[in-house]
Amino acid sequence: MNEIPLFDPEDLSPGEIKLVEREGCSPIAVYNLDGVYFATDDTCTHGEASLSEGDIEGEEVICPFHMGSFNIRTGEAVQGPCVEPVRSYAVRIEDNMLYIDLSE
Repeated sequence: MNEIPLFDPEDLSPGEIKLVEREGCSPIAVYNLDGVYFATDDTCTHGEASLSEGDIEGEEVICPFHMGSFNIRTGEAVQGPCVEPVRSYAVRIEDNMLYIDLSE
């Protein structure tokens, strides 16, 4: 397991996305869906857009570049022009800290 701490989950309100940039890691988008947290790579697989700058609609993040979308829970591409999924990460909370697992 290759877990890294990110931030206090209280710092991300329901319905919001937070960009996390850590040395040695690709940018990560963290989502709060009604108190349940998810994480994916931040960079859209279709273009060089930041998903953390997109909008949440239900369980999807809408890419701000070409309006394609990804399922926040799984990273699967839902709406074209996006066809390749984004990587998703396991998330857990312990002692007021949100962790993600970077293991493959």
